[in-house]
Amino acid sequence: MITWAEKYRPNSFTEIKGQDDVIIKIKNFIKSFPESNKKAIILYGPPGTGKTTLVHLAAIETNLEIFELNASDLRNKPQLKETLRPAIEQKSLLKKGKIFLIDEADGISGTDRGGVQEITSLIDESEYPIIITANDAWDKKLSELRKKCEMIELKELDYRVIKDILVEILKKEEKFIDNEILTNIAIKSKGDVRASINDLQAISELESESQKKTLFDERNKETDIFNALKKVFKLKATQETLGVFDSVNMPIDEIILWIEKNIPKEYQGKELNRAYELLSKTDLFKGRIYKQQYWRFLVYENIFLSYGMASIRNENKNEFTAYKKPTRILKIWMNNLKIAKKKTIAEKYAKHTHLSIKKTMKEFPIIEQLINSNQKISEELKLDEDEMVYLKTAYGNKLK
Repeated sequence: MITWAEKYRPNSFTEIKGQDDVIIKIKNFIKSFPESNKKAIILYGPPGTGKTTLVHLAAIETNLEIFELNASDLRNKPQLKETLRPAIEQKSLLKKGKIFLIDEADGISGTDRGGVQEITSLIDESEYPIIITANDAWDKKLSELRKKCEMIELKELDYRVIKDILVEILKKEEKFIDNEILTNIAIKSKGDVRASINDLQAISELESESQKKTLFDERNKETDIFNALKKVFKLKATQETLGVFDSVNMPIDEIILWIEKNIPKEYQGKELNRAYELLSKTDLFKGRIYKQQYWRFLVYENIFLSYGMASIRNENKNEFTAYKKPTRILKIWMNNLKIAKKKTIAEKYAKHTHLSIKKTMKEFPIIEQLINSNQKISEELKLDEDEMVYLKTAYGNKLK
C-alpha cells in the first residue's frame, strides 16, 4: 500500500506550501547558472520540510535530468570519482541538461572527508548546477563546502500551514478526523510535513477516538525521546541535563533501551567504553530497586543516564545523528508489560469471583469479552485506565 506521504508528494512548485522565497532562489540559481556567484547551493533545514522534493521539482520544471547521490555514496574520494565525475563530464541524452543532487551531505562521517574535498573540486569543474541538501549545514566537516555554495534555509512550516495540507488530504481521501486531533498532529510535527502526513494516515485507519488518542500519544513520546537523546549526546553536561528525561512520558526502563540502542552511534573507543560502564551501573541499581525495593536509587539511574552520559564529552557535538528505535528488545519489553497488565486484571477478576488465577488466565479471552461488554463490570473490578486501554486495544485487534 502506498503511503500518503508518497501519494500526495507535490508535482509542481505551485503545490509547495510556505517555501515561496526558497523556490524563487532555486529558480534564479538554475536560470542564471553558470553566471551566478556560486556554482552550487546548499538547501538546509529540519527533516520533512521538503528539501529533496524541491530539487526533484526543479529538475521537472526546467526539463533537466537529475543525478542523485546521498551520504552513503560519499564514502571516499575514489568512490566519488567513479560515480559523480563521469556523470558530470557526460551530456544528457534525453534532457536539455542536468542537475546534480547530493542528498543529506551532513550524514557523511568524520572519516569521509575525502568525499567532501572531491565535491568541492567538482563544483569548480561542473558544467551543471549542483544542489546539496543537509539537515545541519553548519557542521564543521562541511566548512569547505559552505565556502563554495550559496546557503538557502528552509524554515519549519507554521502548524497552520501543515494543518491546511492535512485537511486537503482528508478531503481527497473522503475521511474525517476531529479538528482538535488535526491541530495536535500539526503542532507536534514541529514543521515536519512528512511526519505529520504519516501520523494522519495511521490515525485515520483507527475507528475509535480512544485508539486515535493512544497512537498519537505514542508519537509524542517518540518525539520527546529523540529530543532528549540529542540533549544528552550532543550538549555539554549542565545542571539542566539532570532533568532532561523528566519531560519524557516514558518509563525509565524504556529510556534505558533507547540509550543502549543508540550509544554506538555517538561514541567510539574510550568514550564508548565509558558509556557502557555507566549503562551497566544503571542496570545494577535497577536490579537493586526491583529486588530490594530501594526506590531511592532511582535518582542514581537518572544521574547515570543523563548527566553521566553527557559528561563523557567536554564539548558540544553538532553533527546530525539518525537515532533508531530499539524495535526488537522494545517489542519484548512491551509484550512483557502487556502480560503483566493481563495478569493484574486476572487477579482482580479471580479475587472478585473466587476463581483461581490459573483458571482465570486460561479463560481470559471469554472474561475479556465479558468485561468489554459491560462497563459496570470494569467499575466493580476497579480497573485502572491502563488496564482499560489494554482490554479495549487487545479486544479491538481481535475483531479486525
